[in-house]
Amino acid sequence: MNRQTYLLIAASTVLSLLLSAQEKKPNILFILVDDLRPAIGAYGDSVAITPNIDKLAAQGFRFEQAYSNQAVCAPSRFNLLLGSRSTSSGIYGFGQNFRDYYPDAVTLPQHFKQHGYHSESMGKVFHIGHGTYVDEQSWSVPHHKELVIEYVDPASKAMGFTREEALFSNQEARGLPRGFAWESPDVADDAYADGRVAQRAVDRLRELKAQPNQPFFLAVGFARPHLPFSVPEKYWALYDESNLRLPTHRVRPEGAPPYAVKYGVEIDQYTPIPENVTEAAFPDSLTLKLIHGYYAGVSYVDTQIGKVLDELSALGLDQNTIVVLWGDHGYMLGDMGMWTKHVNYELANHIPLIISAPGMVQSGTHTAQLTETVDIYPTLVELAGLPVPKVSQPLDGLSMVPVLKNPEVRIRDHAYHSFPRGGRLGRAIRTDRYRMVEWKKIGETTGTAEYELYDYQHGPREVKNIAKEHQDVLQALQAILARHPAPMRERGAP
Repeated sequence: MNRQTYLLIAASTVLSLLLSAQEKKPNILFILVDDLRPAIGAYGDSVAITPNIDKLAAQGFRFEQAYSNQAVCAPSRFNLLLGSRSTSSGIYGFGQNFRDYYPDAVTLPQHFKQHGYHSESMGKVFHIGHGTYVDEQSWSVPHHKELVIEYVDPASKAMGFTREEALFSNQEARGLPRGFAWESPDVADDAYADGRVAQRAVDRLRELKAQPNQPFFLAVGFARPHLPFSVPEKYWALYDESNLRLPTHRVRPEGAPPYAVKYGVEIDQYTPIPENVTEAAFPDSLTLKLIHGYYAGVSYVDTQIGKVLDELSALGLDQNTIVVLWGDHGYMLGDMGMWTKHVNYELANHIPLIISAPGMVQSGTHTAQLTETVDIYPTLVELAGLPVPKVSQPLDGLSMVPVLKNPEVRIRDHAYHSFPRGGRLGRAIRTDRYRMVEWKKIGETTGTAEYELYDYQHGPREVKNIAKEHQDVLQALQAILARHPAPMRERGAP
């Protein structure tokens, strides 16, 4: 072989390797966290101890104004995995199988699977429970289910199988006792499901590393800080309850329709919460205990997330893996006298969303661009260089890749979400400053609607409905809402 031929072969080999590297598809590590509002240091929460999520935010891109499309577990995950708003799909609650209505739907992980990815899930990804089940077509291997409601302290188990344990395992709950709202035994992390999920994710990353030519979409779902606030004692010990702050505003918004607010629902399924909860605020001692438990859960899940991210880095997979951290909806911690979610207010819908895409986005950046859960589907598709999905279900999201490249770019002038309450559907428009909620029965004219309007210039809590005093703002937001299609009736409703 002469020198010229050798050089040509060598140059061809180098070019081939470069092209191969360029064509290598990025992996996706999707971290889902249940009931996590932006109670995170990187989002400015001075109470939260979240070093691992903070580190991810420093390495990635933080969306400061991200919102769920519906503040409840099952629909919010359909919003994510289908890319469809609830008002487009007609799925507003539990006990529904989206393939009954869209048999040929292509979910986010399924789209990646169809384009050569190994797709796999563990923990809480699709909501399983309350008559809702996993979608096996989305995954290359069967989903690895774990517990959401779990007690390990013998004292907590003395009551027997609880109603929430039954509901989350799709069993009959009538007649069963309420479970405890918290426990704090001195146990290892893997005594609870999230610790086991983290270890499984670590193990699977090691196994997937051994298949370098097989890109993966790995969905890792964590249950805490969802009730019950059951986590090892060491996470409770991170916080001094005497230093925790009570909510500053614990009454319903002045002028809000009575059906727009809620006080029981979910929280009162646990003891020692009063049953048939009313507007009356909980005693301060109970409120502080619940806030303490929530933050303990946040720090526990932060540690589990850290284990997964550390292993990703140790394996060298972090350089070609897009990491997404997403909270499925916000959470009320006694704010306005309310708990958990299920309303159209700020703290129930504002979510954390962090995307780390090495080589694609600048580390430690953030944006005030209003973003919705449904935007994640097209954003990941574009980041991974996959073709635009052709799907049978509505695809409502917009790709945020231009924002990832330039945080000052604006694609949306508002975020949109909804929640049905009191026989009506509340559809909300959230701009940089205001939120408007239109309440009416689906199919009725706008003349029958009742409105809420809130100004967030002075904080994230709704204090007074100003719809009647600010007709100019109301009309501007009504015009934005009119750009959206009429909402679908609830599937299966008469």
